[in-house]
Amino acid sequence: MQNIFINPLKEQWPEILKRPAFDGTELENTVASILLDVQLNGDEAIKKYAAKFDGVKLAEFKVSDMEITESVSSVDDTLKAAIAVAKNNITTFHYAQKEAVKQIETMPGVLCWRKSVAIQKVGLYIPGGTAPLFSTLLMLGIPAVLAGCNEIVVCTPPDKQGNINPVILYVAQLIGLTNIYKIGGVQAIGAMAYGTKTIPQVYKIFGPGNQYVTCAKQLVNKGGVAVDMPAGPSEVAVFADETAKPGFVAADLLSQAEHGADSQVILLATSLKIVEKVMEEIDNQLEGISRKDIALKALQNTRYITVESEDDAFDLLNEYAPEHLIIASDKAVHLAEKVINAGSVFLGHYSPESAGDYASGTNHTLPTNGYAKAYSGVSLDSFVKKITFQQISETGIENIGNAVEVMAAAEGLDAHKNAVSIRLKK
Repeated sequence: MQNIFINPLKEQWPEILKRPAFDGTELENTVASILLDVQLNGDEAIKKYAAKFDGVKLAEFKVSDMEITESVSSVDDTLKAAIAVAKNNITTFHYAQKEAVKQIETMPGVLCWRKSVAIQKVGLYIPGGTAPLFSTLLMLGIPAVLAGCNEIVVCTPPDKQGNINPVILYVAQLIGLTNIYKIGGVQAIGAMAYGTKTIPQVYKIFGPGNQYVTCAKQLVNKGGVAVDMPAGPSEVAVFADETAKPGFVAADLLSQAEHGADSQVILLATSLKIVEKVMEEIDNQLEGISRKDIALKALQNTRYITVESEDDAFDLLNEYAPEHLIIASDKAVHLAEKVINAGSVFLGHYSPESAGDYASGTNHTLPTNGYAKAYSGVSLDSFVKKITFQQISETGIENIGNAVEVMAAAEGLDAHKNAVSIRLKK
């Protein structure tokens, strides 16, 4: 059967685990030209690309207070209640990440400490295409506010009437964000990276997007603007043993597949029987989802893999380094100890990826494309810098001075040595 691999040899893993790829040369050239246009021509370039790509003529970029107010009354009360649950959980989880300043005396008279200081200006990109992701605004806006960022700029694409999805505006006002701009795509990334007459320049840009937005973030990052992380199409890997519930596993795979045609889902099972049951469930559940066509395209990138040992299974999963990892097993907590590369992990039969995407409290902005080997997902730390401080007394310079002098002299840096020596002589 297509895309099923039974006990593959380790040397076959890299080929099996390849992400969907495309030639990005033409894409990069297109994106670079748009970014340069925005950098040189600012608001006029943005208006041009809004008309070209979004089919909308914009007189004003900034969302008005009236538009925000009107959004509150247009959002269903049931949805408001659900958003309140998510907001509370996300706030609770991220608030707990605050670090108190802890002073350490490394030797008598030498005092060192580290302090978290908010990045002053941040930009949040919120996709608004086939699925307006108001949940992403919760995930990015809440930690930005908790961190104390002074200026938070939100860019999200409008519809053809020049309107922003009301739920996005409702969430913005709920968490206290007012600098919201009707700009999408590459031009939004360029506007936040370079600044225009209307849109403030920021120091760091957050948020997912399509391949054009992702490429734009990579290019402005090369130019010195920080970004949250490298990111590509969304992905999930599920480990399922004989205790897994095939219907649950199928639902998890489909929930990822409906993100986009370039999403990838991987099932790693301990037997072919489990794979067959899950595939049967996928066929049954496909008929009930509205984004069936998108999911079907994504499922073409699916890999169904069987392995005999748990150690081999998690060696393979760590090599893949999935954005989302679901461990569908009665032994999930025990097996989680084997995980070293993943963006976010979901343990047991009742922890669907959807919970993390929306409301459990963890952040859903995660590294993809194997970057989980070296990158973390967004957290409160993403919105701060860690600045170190030291205070050395006269006693301290006497205690540490000789070591610094000897080391500076060994490196041939006489001025470094003298900066200590002149103090010791006093």
